[in-house]
Amino acid sequence: MPIYEFECVPKGHVFDRLQKLSDPDPEVCEICGAGPVRRRVTAPAFRLAGSGWYETDFKGDKDVKRNLAGDSAPAGSSESKSDSSPAKSDSSSSTSSD
Repeated sequence: MPIYEFECVPKGHVFDRLQKLSDPDPEVCEICGAGPVRRRVTAPAFRLAGSGWYETDFKGDKDVKRNLAGDSAPAGSSESKSDSSPAKSDSSSSTSSD
């Protein structure tokens, strides 16, 4: 069952309620008893954790991890940058010393 967030229109109180999709929204505030109450739009909060997900059960050894937090630029692009930088500085230094 999803958790919905509601706001008391007259007083501004905010409260959460665990209810089915088919359940009617509350008509009065659970904090002060005033009405009307409106449902607030909030980001869903859920986590795919534990065994049974792709990362732990279906991913092959040769599959590459993608879009993980903490990763910087892809490995291929960082290597090409470091390869091109010394080549440019080597050619510049040899030209200036001649």
